[in-house]
Amino acid sequence: MRRWIWLAGGVVIVGSLLTLGASRLIGRTGSRSATVLSVLTGWLAAWVLWSFAGGLAARHGLLETYDGTLFALVAVVGGFWQYRTQLHQGRERGLAVFVAAQLLWLGVVLLQNGVLTP
Repeated sequence: MRRWIWLAGGVVIVGSLLTLGASRLIGRTGSRSATVLSVLTGWLAAWVLWSFAGGLAARHGLLETYDGTLFALVAVVGGFWQYRTQLHQGRERGLAVFVAAQLLWLGVVLLQNGVLTP
C-alpha cells in the first residue's frame, strides 16, 4: 500500500513540475492549472515534512505522540483557502495563508501534546 502512496505522490510532484515548466515556457505562470499544482505540491511537501519532523520528535521524546491524521483536514481546507486567495489577491497573499495554516497545525500538535496547557 505504501508503494502506491509514494508512486501517487511522485506522479503528482513530477506532473506539477512539468506543468509549471510548460506554463512558464508558454508565458502563463498565473494560470489556474499552474496555481492548483503549485498549491497541491506545497501541501504535499508540507505533509512530508510534518510527518518526518513529528515522527522524529516523537521518537526522540520531544513529543509524547504525533498523530498526523488531522493534518489532512487542515491541508484540504488550507489548500482551498490558499488557492482562492492566490487567485483573487496574488501569490504573496496565498503564501501568507499557507504559512498561517502551518502555524495553526503547529498549535494543534502542541495542544495534542499538552505543551500549551498549564
